[in-house]
Amino acid sequence: MIQTLPLALPGALVDTHRIDLTMLYSKGWGVGTDDVVVAPNGDVYALYHAHRYTWNVAEDEQDPALANFGYRIITRYSADGEVLASALCCPTYGDETASAVADGNDMTLCVLPDGTLSVTARPDCTTLIAPDLSRVLATYDSNAYRPFEESTPGDGFAGSIGVTPSGRLLCSVSERGVWKYGSPLTNIVGVADGALTPGNRPVIEAIASLDPEPARHSDNDLKTHVHHRGRPVGRDHRPRPALTELVAGEDRLSGWRDSRLGRPVPLADDLFVVPAFAKTFRGGSRGQPFLFALVNDQGEMTGRLRGLDAYRDSPFTGFCFTLASDPRRGRVFHLNRYGLYAWNKTGVLRAGLDTAAKAFKPLAHFTLTACSPEGDLLLVHRKQHLVLRVPAPDDLSDLAAVMEEALRTYARQRTALKKKWGPVNWHWVDASAPVHRL
Repeated sequence: MIQTLPLALPGALVDTHRIDLTMLYSKGWGVGTDDVVVAPNGDVYALYHAHRYTWNVAEDEQDPALANFGYRIITRYSADGEVLASALCCPTYGDETASAVADGNDMTLCVLPDGTLSVTARPDCTTLIAPDLSRVLATYDSNAYRPFEESTPGDGFAGSIGVTPSGRLLCSVSERGVWKYGSPLTNIVGVADGALTPGNRPVIEAIASLDPEPARHSDNDLKTHVHHRGRPVGRDHRPRPALTELVAGEDRLSGWRDSRLGRPVPLADDLFVVPAFAKTFRGGSRGQPFLFALVNDQGEMTGRLRGLDAYRDSPFTGFCFTLASDPRRGRVFHLNRYGLYAWNKTGVLRAGLDTAAKAFKPLAHFTLTACSPEGDLLLVHRKQHLVLRVPAPDDLSDLAAVMEEALRTYARQRTALKKKWGPVNWHWVDASAPVHRL
């Protein structure tokens, strides 16, 4: 069933801070989406953020109507689209330690096999939240080292998590010294076979790396919960050859130095897609090499997703680096400014929808976040703040027809939602669901 959901701002948030929804984002406020996922029971979780900054407002301003603010917002929907609850966390002004959710960069969601919602962020910050969003169950915070700042080692887990059909956890982990940077960067991909719970942090078995030799490592950099061949990852011990060593000749400009790992996704219980992207440049990076590597659970690169042109189909325009997978049917999807692409389990490109075509031009305004457990595509309109759920066909040759129908249905459902919700400048406000502060 094609479905459209609004990303709702809690009415209490809008009222407390007296947010002017008519104000342009260029005036210092904004709303943006981080991730959308679907739980096995059909519930939908959306993670997004809202902020306001006014240059002449003091940091200790006590009036919430005037004070600067920033929050992460998690909203839970029922299977039929009803807003069930919202949660506010990770304030960027005031008492930033008031939230039990570990904050960081590139925050994403994952529903664990037991139904717990995990919120992850770089570097290696993982928070477990009750399915009803009422409370935080556990926080694994890396307390990451930052140059010239006091820090104590934490007990972080992973910067991103994905779940395979049998319940294995596909994780990405950061290391310090990657490409000689002092701050931690994602460098390791691994698999955990144990359950992640408030009382148990399973060992991650590393299967792939990006930078084979991070700089200036000591025993303090050993990852006690990330192992490779029976020993903790760190110093000179990690999976080799690294992905950048396997494709060393493809980046003639920078030799993969300053490249980055994207979020890996499972394609089966024992096969994963690990994305890597070459260095980005201030003046534009279209045409830079990228890699969607197929890696098995033994750490072998068995192939790659093929069929994209480094310039014509570049993910660097708009920094569209997300992959979404349907491991039960063995397929993976990618959406960027130039098209929507679908591959099978062997890495063969089975469908490509060009956003230059009139029928698919609206896709350029969407971001692909994930697939549901049934394989439905979850897309978010960046300006209209709406989630579009599209059932993917069993035969990928029918993807074009399905997507055309989905975009037509989206237009009709959007009109109905506008009549029901009365949004202001595409900002949707809900005052009926409970709001939790985590």
